Amino acid sequence: MLPIFAIFAPDMGRIIAIDYGRKRTGIAVTDKLQMIANGLTTVPGEEVVRYLTNYLSNESVDLFVVGYPKQMNNEPSENLKYVEAFVKRLNKSLPDIPVKYCDERFTSVLAHQAMIDGGLKKKKRQDKKLVDEISAVLILQSYLESTKYNG
Repeated sequence: MLPIFAIFAPDMGRIIAIDYGRKRTGIAVTDKLQMIANGLTTVPGEEVVRYLTNYLSNESVDLFVVGYPKQMNNEPSENLKYVEAFVKRLNKSLPDIPVKYCDERFTSVLAHQAMIDGGLKKKKRQDKKLVDEISAVLILQSYLESTKYNG
């Protein structure tokens, strides 16, 4: 017998968050109910679209959320041109999945703090791949919270 929530659960795809970087890109994903954000992986920047294409062969995805790089004064950062070029490649390769931006300010700082709070040793906290993955989780959590309150 199916659990009651399975009977009423809508048929939804996952949401993927991307903390794009030219060297490394952190990727996070929701559960099928789009409620919980989990780290998925970190891949080299040039392999992101290929990784996502492969991921889509096994999972349904409704939306990509890409971190929007801003400076403290709310102006776009220098990295924005690379993020926008990546989003163009993503849209060209996977045109059926919409892309939304989400402010990524403070995600690296918050990722480091989460690692400290989680009791990770200094050596593990220096793992840039892990920082990027956690940053993607924070971008995804921020997006989920914003949709929760803004509909």
